[in-house]
Order: sequence, then C-alpha cells, then structure tokens
Amino acid sequence: MSSYVTRKTPGDTAWFTQDRFGMFIHWGLYAMPARHEWVKMREMISEDHYDLYKQFFDPDLYDARDWARQAKAAGMKYAVMTTKHHEGFCMFDSQYTDYKATNTPARRDLVREYVDAFRAEGLHIGFYYSLIDWHHPDFPIDMLHPRREDTDAKTQSEGRDVRRYAAYMRNQVRELLTNYGKIDVLWFDFSYSGRNGEGDRSWMKGKGKEDWEAESLLRMARELQPGIIIDNRTEIEQDLWTPEQYQPQEWLRHSETGELVNWEACQTLSGSWGYHRDEQTWKSPEMLIRMLVNTVALGGNLLMNVGPTARGYLDSRAEAALKVYADWMTYNSRSIYNCTMAEPDILASLPRDCRFTQSQDGKRLYLHLFAYPFAHVLLQGLAGKVAYAQFLHDASEIKFTEGAVRHFSEGAAKADDLLVLELPPVKPPVVVPVIELILK
Repeated sequence: MSSYVTRKTPGDTAWFTQDRFGMFIHWGLYAMPARHEWVKMREMISEDHYDLYKQFFDPDLYDARDWARQAKAAGMKYAVMTTKHHEGFCMFDSQYTDYKATNTPARRDLVREYVDAFRAEGLHIGFYYSLIDWHHPDFPIDMLHPRREDTDAKTQSEGRDVRRYAAYMRNQVRELLTNYGKIDVLWFDFSYSGRNGEGDRSWMKGKGKEDWEAESLLRMARELQPGIIIDNRTEIEQDLWTPEQYQPQEWLRHSETGELVNWEACQTLSGSWGYHRDEQTWKSPEMLIRMLVNTVALGGNLLMNVGPTARGYLDSRAEAALKVYADWMTYNSRSIYNCTMAEPDILASLPRDCRFTQSQDGKRLYLHLFAYPFAHVLLQGLAGKVAYAQFLHDASEIKFTEGAVRHFSEGAAKADDLLVLELPPVKPPVVVPVIELILK
C-alpha cells in the first residue's frame, strides 16, 4: 500500500484520488466576443454592449451528450462546469436573477443538460461558481471590476452592499446543491483580499472570506451535500488545493503543518479558459500527456479545460486535443487511475527524462518514457524487486537483466542492485510509452 497520507479534510476524496483526471468547462456569454473569459474586465466593456451578448446568445448546436462522450473517451472521470463566471451570467435557471440562460434565445437550463448527460456517462458532477460578479448591483467596484476606470466609479459603487450580495450567492448555491441531485465537487473562484487600490483609489478593496461570508456559505453547502469536495478559494481551507496554469515540482503541502494535501492542477488546452477564436498557443500532444503524467507522478489530479463556442460545440482544436488523451488513455490509463507518487526508495532510481507512477496498492510501477532511450533503461536499486516487465500499451514483454548491462563493451554498467530493461530500437507508436513493472 502507498505510504503517503494526506491531510484529513471534510469531504469524501476517496473517489477523487482514484479517478485523477477531469474536464473543466468554461462556458458563458464570453464565448460570443471570443476573446478570453475576462474580456469584460480587460476591455472595460459597458453593460449596454455586454447585454447584446445576452440578447443574441443562442447555442443551437449544444449537445451535452456529445461533450460527455468526448470526456469519457478522453479518460476523464469527472467534470466541473461554470454555472456562473465573473461576468455574473447564470447558465442555470436561477429564481434570484433574470440574468440567465433561460432569458436568452437558448430558453433552457444549460446546466441541467450538462448534469443529465455527464451523469448518464457515469462521470462525477462538479459545479464551478464564481464568487466575483461584475453584473450584480451590490458587488462593490474594485481593482478587477470593468467599471474601475470610470470617472464616477466611486459614486457608482456607493450604496452597494456586499452583505446583500453574499446572501444572493448563498441563495444560488442552495439552488445548485438542491435542484440537480448529488453534486460531487463545488469549485469556488476566487478570493483576492490583498489586492487593494492605492492613492485616490484606496477605497477599492479586494475581497475575501469575510465578504463572501464564507463560513456560512461552506456550512450550508456541506449540510446540503454531505461529502462534497470543495476547493480553498473562499480563503478557508477545505478539501482541495488548486494550482492554476503551472506545473508543481513536488507534492503540495500545507503551509503551516507541512502535511501532504489533496491537490488538483487546473490547466487549459490553450492560453484561455473561455473560447478564444484567435488564440494560438495550443499545447502539443507531448505536452498534454506529460502534464497528466507529471501531475499524477506528484500525487495530484489534472482538471483540463475546454471552452465551448457560443453555438455550443467544442471546436476542432479542442476535439483534437481530447483525441490525444483518448488515444493515449485507451491503452495507458492503468498508469493514471488509482495511481500516485512512487515510494521514496523507488523514486531514487528514476532515470533521466522519465516519470514514475505507482499503483496505490504498491504492486505495480509505471515508467513513463518522456524521451525514448537507446537500447537500455537502467534502474538502480530495483534488482530483485521486479517479477515481470511489459509495455503497457500492448502487453509485450520487456526483457531485463540484473547486476549488469549484458554487452561486450568495456565499461558497461555494473552494480549488484542494478535492473536493466532491454528496449527495442524503434519507439512504439505512442506519444509517451509506458513500461509496466509488476513488483514481487
């Protein structure tokens, strides 16, 4: 069994640390300008202009069943969809606002269709809910607000009551956790209490747990959905640490106690979360697979994002990226599901340009070859510990010797604890080949 023990948290993370791979879905009105999900803030778009997106939002090609099938084929075991992003527009039929999908040409609850479709495919269901709301009349203007540069911004912000906004959030989260059956993940985003204005804009205050009335919000969520997994972005630690758009170099630890924590890297296929028509930094197949392997090799989960178009489908670039995962996971998912970081004594033998994952029962070790070596892979310290070796994608045998490289040249490696894997000269037709080592 794995010797790694994570910090105890309120939610049920047992399934989460087995499944390892999920789909993030960023979808909202921002898919219409198609210039990043923060377009309203970045371009300081007026309410009148942004209302045009609501007026003409018509995702006539939205088929949540197709999304769910692609997610499942890619090897994803759960999904998290944006029910409301920072723009404040609700993709569900909330009774607390008119700013919602049912009041657009869509005329339907888009979250309901997502839940039903993904649940039908056996995937766990997650909701993203933005703590920020640039549309709500009680959300005070701050340094991240689209109206921050208006000459009368301070006047506009006067009379706004964040307590009324916090009550609004609780009401909507109550709807989300009451009307859609069992919800497995609640993903709040995000706190920024340390980001305040300066000089004549010192009245602009960032927002955090006190503004969200986070203790009440979290308590309600857990009463409605016992066992639900919740992230830490309300500024109160919960179940899940969420590094964004970077690759951790080690298993994340609690900042005070040093305990290992449950973590999930949230990443994008390109440089944007929402649909971005002209964005060009799409990740290569090698990078996509390596990011998944790197994450699990450090005890984490990967939540990979798609940004559907305003008509409701995944564009060809997103589909191609999902196909990369589907092709690889079809044959190599055993090195991801129910796996974690290899035991410390095994990690000591990790060759250059490779990554280990290990089954949580400790019985199987997976060597991911980021760079395909010539002839041999040398694993110091594993002699006598391996019963059988094979490529994972086709279960073809990998011969191995112990103690030395069997070669006529002088100076070939020798050591009593050396395990030598003998590789074919041609790399298999797999983006990242995996060798499965069945331990004694």
